[in-house]
Amino acid sequence: MNSTVQNQSPEIQGLAKFFLYTRKTTSALAAISQGFYLVYRHGLYKDPNNPNNTRYVQYFCRQLCKVFNIEVQVHGVIPREPALWVSNHISWLDIAVLGSGARVFFLAKAEIENWPILGKLAKGGGTLFIKRGSGDSVRIREQITGFLKQNIPVLFFPEATTSDGRSIKKIYGRILGAAIEAQRPVQICLICYVNQQGELDMVAPFIGNISFAKHVRNVLEMPKVTAHLMALPAIATEGHTVESLTALVHENMLEGLQRLQAKVLKKPH
Repeated sequence: MNSTVQNQSPEIQGLAKFFLYTRKTTSALAAISQGFYLVYRHGLYKDPNNPNNTRYVQYFCRQLCKVFNIEVQVHGVIPREPALWVSNHISWLDIAVLGSGARVFFLAKAEIENWPILGKLAKGGGTLFIKRGSGDSVRIREQITGFLKQNIPVLFFPEATTSDGRSIKKIYGRILGAAIEAQRPVQICLICYVNQQGELDMVAPFIGNISFAKHVRNVLEMPKVTAHLMALPAIATEGHTVESLTALVHENMLEGLQRLQAKVLKKPH
């Protein structure tokens, strides 16, 4: 919200928020409808993990970023070589941000598959759903290994939960074993959400006890946010164990996020 609106009465501010929320909600529904059109028009549901489908996923993610008033700024070049992608995890918005910059498929928790509307759209777009902690980790790793051997790029969030974006939490590297088995590199891509004051944005992070519906509403009402996206040099997996690769990925993510924040924040943390 700009300074002119902020100087108005609470009633005017409330009305402005309402119209902004309504406009973005309408745009979001239009983008979702367009997503279903892409899935069925191009038959993506028939072959959901075809690497060629990533261009449609990228287009849809870019439309979502526009809906949520997020400007994605890429630092450097986003690679296109086959790899197992990892990223820090701040919000469900990460999917739209990463997907707008990188042509990848995503891992998502199994519950999302059952979400009304969005679950069907995610499934049609090639999302791989996993059950964390269910004992399926071996099967999941085997499935991802198969994808990587077919040069299908897969991205997952090794922190397994969201953060406020200040640092990197403990990462869980079991799935990184898929990159070792497939002999494919690990590609780190980092996100930093910055508000109009040049500080870490605190609306975008999906943390705490807030409900998903409430957070969506907050996002629809938030002012423009810039999502800075930076890819690091790929990590070759030859000679690594899961433990050594996990440690190296965590170290690189921490150092890379610090560099990105120092570059884009007025007051780096």
